[in-house]
Amino acid sequence: MRVAVIGAGGWGTGLSVLAARAGCEVRLWSRSAAVVEEINARRSNSAYLAGQEIPVGVRATCDERDALRGAEIVLLAAPSHATRGVLERLRACVEPSMVFVSATKGVEVETGMRISEVVADVLGRQAAGRFVCLSGPSFAREAAAGQPTAVVAACEDEELSRRVQAALSVKNFRVYTNRDTVGTELGGASKNVMALAAGMIAGLGFGANSVAALITRGLAEMTRLALAEGARVETLAGLAGLGDLVLTCTGGLSRNRHVGEELGRGRKLDEVLAGMNEVAEGVRTTRAIKLLASRRGVEMPITNEVHAVLYEGKAARDAVESLMSRPLKDEIEFK
Repeated sequence: MRVAVIGAGGWGTGLSVLAARAGCEVRLWSRSAAVVEEINARRSNSAYLAGQEIPVGVRATCDERDALRGAEIVLLAAPSHATRGVLERLRACVEPSMVFVSATKGVEVETGMRISEVVADVLGRQAAGRFVCLSGPSFAREAAAGQPTAVVAACEDEELSRRVQAALSVKNFRVYTNRDTVGTELGGASKNVMALAAGMIAGLGFGANSVAALITRGLAEMTRLALAEGARVETLAGLAGLGDLVLTCTGGLSRNRHVGEELGRGRKLDEVLAGMNEVAEGVRTTRAIKLLASRRGVEMPITNEVHAVLYEGKAARDAVESLMSRPLKDEIEFK
């Protein structure tokens, strides 16, 4: 099977490694000629996945036509804010039979659209009908290194999700299937907001009690929004929800948690982002999740406080105090 991976950041490169190990012929597209040259000549991507050897079954290219030619599966691994522009570049090369798999965990800020909706908007309903969301607790470095990892491929068309499952499953990379695309997309996006909050807690010097409370109440927020958008509660309790939330709120490789930690220590957002090589999706996604919550009338106090720290100049310690001084209430709203 020929697979095109669009985006040679850490996760795009990691997925290309996994797809090649699974026996696929992989074309990895990047905007950067330097990245392409290094991958093809030295089988490495030192900028985004240093130390990981890239199999010979992966060939990098800057030419989108070359990348998509003959591809059965197109893995979208560009940051969410760049996805629309990338799809517009690819539009002339798209074939009707291609399956589009999003590995991007974000929501378009300007519109509040999930990646599946951006695909529909740019490539049309036929392409959107062949959309699969790949998500779950998966640091690129660990997955590419062969450490046991489990993710989920979600699509309303079960045959398509099983096709992706078969194409990408390899030793120590286990792909489950799910029919809830909405929940899988929103779980992957909204957990990044919670990771920023978890990082702030750590940066402020608070301990395990505080992080555990944040994860639990964060999951409640994520679930409320996802259900309002038409998702299933089971999805948020699974790999794309709780699983990814725990990983990104506690794992040392989480870029979003790192940003939160630095904010908790008192650094400015611009200063933190300037020192990073890759995108922390949660910074932009916080605005999008807040927009969706406002549209649906969903209460998301953690998201609101993260937004206040990122964009309104509020101190992280003041945000924590605001959350802890909210009116007392029942934990669960029974209906």
